[in-house]
Amino acid sequence: MNVASILQVKGNTIVSVQPETPLMEIVTTIASRRIGAVLVCDGPESLVGIVSERDVVKALAAKGTGLDALAARDVMTPNVTTVTPETSINDAMELMDRGYFRHLPVLDAGALVGIISVRDVVRARLDKHVEEAQTMISYINSRV
Repeated sequence: MNVASILQVKGNTIVSVQPETPLMEIVTTIASRRIGAVLVCDGPESLVGIVSERDVVKALAAKGTGLDALAARDVMTPNVTTVTPETSINDAMELMDRGYFRHLPVLDAGALVGIISVRDVVRARLDKHVEEAQTMISYINSRV
């Protein structure tokens, strides 16, 4: 099971902003779309960073009430760890765990094709375990 299988289920919708997008606009987008992060792109599919809920909280702690003066470039995490569609779900989960982050952009031959979250990875693993359990139950029932 790999990242491509997750994208087949969840789709490849990407919510992105530009580096100059005001932070308060990003906060509104994250809240209204019920997502945990937006990708920061400088041009079509040119990934330069990510702004997550955690980045917003860090900015709030550092700036307090001065958030309306900040833009994506001021709070984003640059040098984003990415995966490819061929990356295994186990490897993706390990990257997230090791890096203490919950989102991974997906690049295919350098082109941005999606984003997965820790929730997506956990759901895929649970679905696989349920499928395996159902297969075992069917096998056992057919032998009885």
